[in-house]
Amino acid sequence: MSEDVRILVGSNVRRVRMAVGLTQAQLAVEIGVDRSYISGLELGTRNATIFSLARVAERLKVPISEFFVGAHRPR
Repeated sequence: MSEDVRILVGSNVRRVRMAVGLTQAQLAVEIGVDRSYISGLELGTRNATIFSLARVAERLKVPISEFFVGAHRPR
């Protein structure tokens, strides 16, 4: 399950980043991380902290919940 969440979050980060018109490198510089961090996040190979996701969301001007769009909710 955790891998699925990382992939979901990563694909949503990528979707929003591209919609805003930023490259991975631009986003990385603006939030103070290496481009490889953004790449790993988008590929779902990196476990992002809430703090990191909050910084990404703030820069992309979306609520952090936007990164979890498409997640199945427990019944």
